[in-house]
Formats: sequence, structure tokens, C-alpha cells
Amino acid sequence: MIGVENHPSSAKNPHNWRRQPPHSRDVTSERTANLVLRPHSNRPRTPATVGPGGPGNPQSETFVREVDDALREQEFIDALRNYGKLLAYAILLFLVALAGFLWWQHAQKTAQGERGEQLTVAIDQVEAGHLDAARGELGKLAAKSDGTGIAAQMMDAAILAQQGKTDPARKGFAAVAANDKAPQPYRDLATIREIALGFDALPADQVVSRLKPLAVPGNPWFGSAGELLGIAYMKQNRNDLAGPLFAAIARDKTVPDTLRRRTRQLAGLLGVDAVDDVNAAAGGGQGEAAAPAAPAGPAR
Repeated sequence: MIGVENHPSSAKNPHNWRRQPPHSRDVTSERTANLVLRPHSNRPRTPATVGPGGPGNPQSETFVREVDDALREQEFIDALRNYGKLLAYAILLFLVALAGFLWWQHAQKTAQGERGEQLTVAIDQVEAGHLDAARGELGKLAAKSDGTGIAAQMMDAAILAQQGKTDPARKGFAAVAANDKAPQPYRDLATIREIALGFDALPADQVVSRLKPLAVPGNPWFGSAGELLGIAYMKQNRNDLAGPLFAAIARDKTVPDTLRRRTRQLAGLLGVDAVDDVNAAAGGGQGEAAAPAAPAGPAR
């Protein structure tokens, strides 16, 4: 509400203000304007009522949500227009790469299965005594350096050794021993086989340097490598090292019994007692003596 004050002089004579001086007339106009335009501060203000479209109206909230949804949809459409092709190319490239990987994996498994079957055929031919035919099958597998190829190389060298072809066999085992991609057990076995075939021709120092890392208790090749190492020590006149080594092999229960008995005898020849249980050792000796006599019973 805007209040307007009535002046008595104006009420009595409406034209009285015109007779006032110009300066008074300007002051009166300014006061009148201030009174007309200035709201009364002592009057209580009535709060504005919220119309049907105000913020508390459910219809208004629904309209705002619809606007937000439309804005998001439009932003999504714009993003698809700008980056849709790149996204499609990326998805297509991923699918092609995945398909190629799956095909390669399947091809690898199929090839490994076929190579495994060829190795089985070669083993059957070796058992049947067809060594040359077995070598032909193994030659196809030995070209690659995977597990099957390494096994084929080992078998081929073993066949050559069985045929009395020592030098080619040694070369085959040496190739496996020097192959960094071959599994370590294959390399260790190839080293022992190579040295065993050429033991007489190899210097004792070389034999010691190559077999000493393998002739350690707990190593799977402790017995085989230790026996050759002990003999190399004997060639060097190092019986003080050979005797205890033979005794340690004889006491190792993980070593085959035939190797334990042989190293026990070698240790005894060198003056080292390797018999912990005399009765067990005697029983082992009796078992060796009784073993050849066992077949004599059914002959009678």
C-alpha cells in the first residue's frame, strides 16, 4: 500500500500552490513525490502468495524433471554424433582382436595335441624296436624348442647313443644343455648324459666344474651327478673329496638302491665308512646274492 498525505492548504485552495515561489514549489513537489513513491515502513507487508506454477507445485517439479531428461537426452545424442564413429571403430577393433586371439589359442592347442600324438607314435616305435622310424617322427618334432620339441631332441640323442653313435648323441645332448629356452630339468639331464658319454675324453676339471652344481644333497640328480663327480675327483687324486661324497650318496635314501650300494663300496675302498646300519647293509647284500638264485626254483 502506498500512502498519500493531504496538505490543508491544498485542500482549501487547490490552486494555492501555484502562487508559491518557484523554490517552494520545487521543494513541495519533491516532498510529494517522496510521499507518493515511498511505502510506509510501519505497515505490515503481506507475503506474496504462491501461484499455481510456484516452486511447491508438483506439476512444476514434474516439468523441471522433464526438462532435465530432455536436456540429458539431447546431450547424449550430441555425444553420439561427435564420438559415435570412434566408439564403433574401437568396439569393432576390440572384437577383431579378441577373435584373432581366440583363433590363435585354438590353433596352438590343436597343434600341441597333434605334436603330442606324434611323440606318442615315436615312443611306440622305440618300444617296438623301430629306431630309424622313430627318429623320422622325432625329427619332425625337434624343430621347435617347446616342451614337446625338447623331449623329441632328448629321445633322438638317446636313440643315437643306443645305436652306438656316441659323437652325434653327445652333440644332441649338448644342444639341449645349452638351450636357454629348455626347461631346467631337461638341461640338467642332458648335461649328465653328455658328460657320461664322453667322460673318458673330457678333462677332470671340466667334469668337476659342470657337475659340482648338480651334486648337491636334495637335488634330483644328486646320485647320478655325484657318482661322476666322485670319479672325477679320483682322477684328480682328490680321494679326500671323493670318499665323503660317495658316503653321502650311499646314505641318501632318495637315491636308487643300486646306486647306493655301488657308492657304498667305492667309499669303503677309499677308507670312508658309509654303513650306518650293518644289518641293513648285510640284508641288502644277501638280497643281491639271493636275487639271481630266485628263478632256479621253477626250473626243477
